[in-house]
This record gives sequence, C-alpha cells and structure tokens, in this order.
Amino acid sequence: MTSTPTDTAVDLSVQLGRLTLKNPVLVASGTFGYAREMESLVDLSRLGGIVPKTITKELRKGNAPWRTIETPAGMLNSIGLDNDGIDAFLAHHLPYLAKQQTAIVVSIAGRTHDEFVEMAAQLSSEPAVDAVELNISCPNVSGGIDFGTDPHMCRELVAACRDACRHPILAKLTPNVTSIADMARAASDGGADAISLINTCQGMAIDWRSRRPLLGNVIGGLSGPAIKPIALRAVYQASSVVDTPIVGIGGIATLDDVMEFLVAGASAVQLGTVNFYNPTASTAILDALPAALVELGLERVRDVVATLKT
Repeated sequence: MTSTPTDTAVDLSVQLGRLTLKNPVLVASGTFGYAREMESLVDLSRLGGIVPKTITKELRKGNAPWRTIETPAGMLNSIGLDNDGIDAFLAHHLPYLAKQQTAIVVSIAGRTHDEFVEMAAQLSSEPAVDAVELNISCPNVSGGIDFGTDPHMCRELVAACRDACRHPILAKLTPNVTSIADMARAASDGGADAISLINTCQGMAIDWRSRRPLLGNVIGGLSGPAIKPIALRAVYQASSVVDTPIVGIGGIATLDDVMEFLVAGASAVQLGTVNFYNPTASTAILDALPAALVELGLERVRDVVATLKT
C-alpha cells in the first residue's frame, strides 16, 4: 500500500543556483518597501525571501506624479526607482533586514554597465546580503532597460556582475521583448543563478475629457492579475530553453496562482501587487502550500516544477 505524505513531511525548500531558500514564496521589489513597513502585518521569518525596493548608485527622486493608477485588473506604476541610493541603503535599511530570519535579495539598477558592476561589487562584501537581483527591466527609467532587451548586453552584464560579486545573481527580465527565450538564454549564458520573470508590461491610462495622460511619465508598468497569463507564458518559454532556475512574477495572489507557476516551470515565485491590497497573501499561501503538494502525492515542492503536460 502506497503511503501518502503528510503536511509535516513536505519539503518546501528550493535551490536557485547557489541560493538556498526555505520555501519558494518571496515578496517582489517595489511592493514591500524595505520590509520594516510590513512587519506588523506579516511574519517576515516565514517568507522564503525578501526583495527590497530597488536601489541605485545615487539618490533618485523618481518620476513626476501621478505615479500610480488603479486599472480594472491591476495597477499602472511609474515610480521611476525613487530611492536614497546604495550608501543610504547600506547604512539605514540593511541593518534592519540583516536581523530578519529569511533570505535578503538586494535589487539594484544602474544607468550603465559599470554602475551595475560597481554596485554588485560593493554588495559583495556585505554578509547580510544573500543574493543580488539585477533590475535590467524597469520600464520607467532610461538606460538600464537596454540590458534587458539586448541579448549581448544582458549576457555581458550578468557575467561581469557575477565576476564582481560573490553572492548569487538573479537577472530580472522584461516581457517587452520579441523573444523572452533569447533573453533567458543570454542571462543563463552570462552565469545567472536564477532568472526572474517578469517585470511589468508597458501600458498607459488616459483622461479623455482633458485629453491628458493620467501618469506623469505618460507610460508606466502594468502589474497585477492582468499580466498573469503573460507571465505564465514567459516562464514556460524560458524554462523550456534553459536549465537555470526561474522565479515567476506577475499577478500572483493565491495558492492556485503559485501552483500554476510552479507547474509552468518556476522554482520559486515573488508576490508583488497583491501586497498592496492583501499584504497577508504570502502567509496564507504558505499555510496552504503543503496540502496542495500532498494532494498531488508529492513530498517536495521541487517535484512539481516544470511538470506541465503538453
């Protein structure tokens, strides 16, 4: 008689290249602040990892308002990477994050190749940093997104950051390309430990009466449930051409969403927009995840990854 695994027997740990996570549920950059803002709502120690707000080399004031617009099936944002810069992050935010009992994946964005590499090198000496995510896909700033749309530039940047930094490297890619498979291959060839898919899709909103855009930057990034089918497609296509682990992002809000991304090929997921309207979604998903694996007769979360039947 075949035994059925119990919830307590389920192994939720995942391996993203050199990065080990206790479970596959992380919170996405730009949606969770620097975690301190959420500590009264979420047991941070339960998360597989935290990706704080993206940091840049120097202080950035971000784009002109309005910066966020609610849409029928998600949110448009044009924040523009508003942050105090890497030195302020290291001085004021990393000490708090270092105390959390979960992986800290620091998201960085540079205007140039050299800026990315310099920041990666600066983070290399920080023991509280578990991994570095290269934001080469933000649609609301100039410069950095070029690395997410040109395969050669992507490959060279990932390789240079990996050489400069002892921490695992994640490459966060944009869906706003002709072939996500080509970009995934480039990141993989550059030595990325994992590939994060996807960042926001370009979109806009208009007030037809005034005939003006609602976002100060005119065009912003669409996130939330509206982009989930796009994200699932990207994860499936990327995981079909590379062995590098995939981190799924885009419209994830429920256990079913997480399971769909795992089946499509993601080894882990990041929750984003849902944190704004249901900040406890991550813990609710973690509560339900073991039973979902038991339902499939599985003892490890990694056994459901990339099991889509086509």
